[in-house]
Amino acid sequence: MTTVTVSPAQDPWHDSRRLTGANVFMARCGAVLDVPVDAAEADIAVTLWTKHVTGMLRAVGWRGEQVHVRRWPGGASLALSAPFDALFAATDVNEWAWCAACRDIGRDIGPPALSPGAVPAPFDAAAKHLTALIAAERSAPLEALARMAAAFGVPLIADDDIVSLGAGSAGTQSWLRAALPRPADVAWDDIGDIPVALVTGSNGKTTSVRLLAAMITAAGRRAGISSTDGVMIAGEYVERGDWSGPQGARTVLRNGRVDIAVLETARGGLLRRGLAMERADAALITNVAADHFGEYGIHDLASLADVKLAVAHVLGDHGRLVLNADDATLIARAADVRTPISWFSLDGANPVVTAHLSAGGDAAFVDRDTLVLAHGRRRAIEVPVRNVPIALGGAAQHNMANALGAMALGAALGLPPDAIVAGLTGMQGTAADNPGRMNLFEIGGVRAIVDYAHNAHGIAALMTAVNALAPVRTLLLLGQPGNRDDGGIRAAARAAWAAGPDMIVVKELDQHLRGRARGEVPALLRDELRNAGAPEDRVTPVADEFDAVVWALAWAQPGDVLALSVHGHRDRAIALLERLRATGWGPGEPLPPSAATPDPAR
Repeated sequence: MTTVTVSPAQDPWHDSRRLTGANVFMARCGAVLDVPVDAAEADIAVTLWTKHVTGMLRAVGWRGEQVHVRRWPGGASLALSAPFDALFAATDVNEWAWCAACRDIGRDIGPPALSPGAVPAPFDAAAKHLTALIAAERSAPLEALARMAAAFGVPLIADDDIVSLGAGSAGTQSWLRAALPRPADVAWDDIGDIPVALVTGSNGKTTSVRLLAAMITAAGRRAGISSTDGVMIAGEYVERGDWSGPQGARTVLRNGRVDIAVLETARGGLLRRGLAMERADAALITNVAADHFGEYGIHDLASLADVKLAVAHVLGDHGRLVLNADDATLIARAADVRTPISWFSLDGANPVVTAHLSAGGDAAFVDRDTLVLAHGRRRAIEVPVRNVPIALGGAAQHNMANALGAMALGAALGLPPDAIVAGLTGMQGTAADNPGRMNLFEIGGVRAIVDYAHNAHGIAALMTAVNALAPVRTLLLLGQPGNRDDGGIRAAARAAWAAGPDMIVVKELDQHLRGRARGEVPALLRDELRNAGAPEDRVTPVADEFDAVVWALAWAQPGDVLALSVHGHRDRAIALLERLRATGWGPGEPLPPSAATPDPAR
């Protein structure tokens, strides 16, 4: 008999959610439960859940479904596949099975009716109840449309309210989910599909999306992009804000003006819901860096890489996956990828790249001062680094990496070489072309860079570029969103101090407290800076982010470079810098009344 430790009464799970598309667990939709379970209970609890969930799947008639388990410190993620039109019921199946497992091991999980559907505990009663929930949720009209869409080879894109057939300019039609047509009433000849590219990674996603959009535009096609900045169709915003999740992707795919879709695919959306489409032509993973650890059971780089690699599920054998050969984690995890791969590296002698090219593969790399795209031994594209504005003459190495990834992604989509070159050389590093990403302002002998650097990896990349500009002095604005764990926040502080700035301004991100008390994150940053050896006179607290930008300008002298990592007040900061540049402001001169110098102690 196995002995387990009975936990005190606790919530039975951290999160229960639908997975509406391919995801880190599987290439199908389903449901997942993130549960707390300690090491002493984990083996038997997971075994019992597996027994209960597979038994219930058989009882409700779901005989071809899969179950998956991901273990992590202090818990596990328990996933099951399910029909795409019965996902709410799938969460109830999952919750019932976990509660049954908890009761078996004697865990006190509170009242007996735990799930939203109030599923009864006994197996037979639960099976009857769940079967009724499934029948009520499933939609015969939707299933009929899905079968016909598969037969015609066109995408079906569904959310809670709208169902669409087709994509972009190839032809798309949408209906309310409650008013679906019969397949015979659909004009199938007017429905088609368009090329789709996905861009994911820890840093560089938005810049890469914008680079690829510039290449598509240069090829005479209309790009539809979704990103953390919004949804843009043919260069015009149709939505503002963070649209890097599944809803942003659906918005692009449903727009009839889009010839090629470029979809930023953020970690959060992948973990919460999965992908919005069943098929894509190409995908890019820029890199994998420590960020957002502790959310949805992701606690290490290998697990985070697996989340990003979920994009491979929709590529199949026909697509192409572009990976960073300078990222050791991606190299290791790519061993299990079956989709054809293109690699990119800042080092032309990278052994992964050289071996891949020798075998006839595709790769993008730097050869001395030139960006190269090669197919086997043939060099298809060569672009001098000096001709790529966002590379800042080679100072911004992370943007050189972004350019290489975008080159390989553009080639995977079949874009002409001249369009790829035109996109790389035409997109400027300005706030107009690439807002908030390495925007360089030269004002009265001071250079200020506005960037989105938001984790240790991004901060290190930003400061590498800053130091390559041979500054007299450097200043870094440092802040972190509240949803990072303490380790991630402290890592950002260590990365900041390791870059050797002359001044660090620690700011509060009022718009991104995300559950933290005001002042908590700046206190962690300052504490870790002290631990790293930063003296008090080189660390200045300024409570408000925009006030921190103003303080930095008041501190600046000719020859200085200001690394302004700005998140919540980006547009306001850029507007101020543009105004100062236009009016010929110089260091030491009064700032405009709207930007009065703040009291650092505020």
